[in-house]
Amino acid sequence: MAAPVMAVSTNGAVQAARAEGQRLFGAFQTWGAVPVEAAILQPAETLLDLYGEDIRARAYVTQDPSLGEMMLRPDFTVPVVQAHMAQGAEPARYCYLGEVFRKQEGLGGARASEYLQVGYEVFDREQPLRADAEVFALFARLLAGRGLRASTGDIGILRAAVAGLPTSDTRKAALMRHLWRPARFRALLERFAGRAPMPKGRADLLARLAAGEAVGCDLPQIGLRSRDEVEARMARLAEDAATMAIPGDLVDGLEALLSVADKAPKALAQMRGFAAEMPWITPSLDLFEQRLTALSAHAVDLGALDFEASYGRTTLEYYDGFVFGFSAENRADLPPVASGGRYDALTAVLGQGRSIPAVGGVIRPALLVDLEGRA
Repeated sequence: MAAPVMAVSTNGAVQAARAEGQRLFGAFQTWGAVPVEAAILQPAETLLDLYGEDIRARAYVTQDPSLGEMMLRPDFTVPVVQAHMAQGAEPARYCYLGEVFRKQEGLGGARASEYLQVGYEVFDREQPLRADAEVFALFARLLAGRGLRASTGDIGILRAAVAGLPTSDTRKAALMRHLWRPARFRALLERFAGRAPMPKGRADLLARLAAGEAVGCDLPQIGLRSRDEVEARMARLAEDAATMAIPGDLVDGLEALLSVADKAPKALAQMRGFAAEMPWITPSLDLFEQRLTALSAHAVDLGALDFEASYGRTTLEYYDGFVFGFSAENRADLPPVASGGRYDALTAVLGQGRSIPAVGGVIRPALLVDLEGRA
């Protein structure tokens, strides 16, 4: 008896997403971008060095007997930057199309863990603000008429606000590290202002140190840290505890800055007001104003452009300047259809200290198909 023949059906939504991705991919090439590819398996070490162990919760990790620990490609930006830093010349524009892989824990399977992504990246040393405007305006043009709301932000302003605080480098580094975790950032800020207690375990340890106890010196070594490392850590904790509190008015000003949300020109005016107490943010506000001028030159309606000071603080941590996203206002269950921003610091890390101003963005074609009901 002949074996039954299995019918293979074509998934219309997948095919529609692929077609939409090809359309956008072609548009980016028409704009002058060079198409590039990136291996699906990426070295885990590079991504772990960039993001720390947190990346494991979002990426698929596997072990290769020859290459070691690898990750299924969580995005294209890192391999594109690596390729450009190795052999690219500026200015340069790249585009790509392919699947990325992200764990979607806690979402009840509502979001795909493997999805198509099409992107556009610009490396321009001479005119970075114009590159910001170019990328945003191009995305706005390609996504026009889709019922999407554009949002923008500027991580550079927030970084400048933290960098100028009158406190120790150690505390500023801790705040910078948690800028991407709003709840943790606010808790640290309140503690550094003396308005929230430190964790009880740390308080007890510092009390024993203040009493002259040789904490831990008479105990056997446990774990991988040496006794010298443990003692150095305790010394840093004691030094931190002796650091003067950040003035409360500055903390209030920074928290108010983080809450700014308005049309871009009005948001700039509000933030200029905060510069009276935090003058060190003025240069970053000047850059923001210059970017608005560049956006206007690219026919972006500034009066309709939303700005949120905290926008982009829960995404991948390599953005350090202008950030943007396009979302469906009536579909809160969906992630942004498109997102992007500036990542100059990432190029410095991957270029071993050699930095190139860079900005880019990605679009998820499947979400466009979903929103338009195509299949």
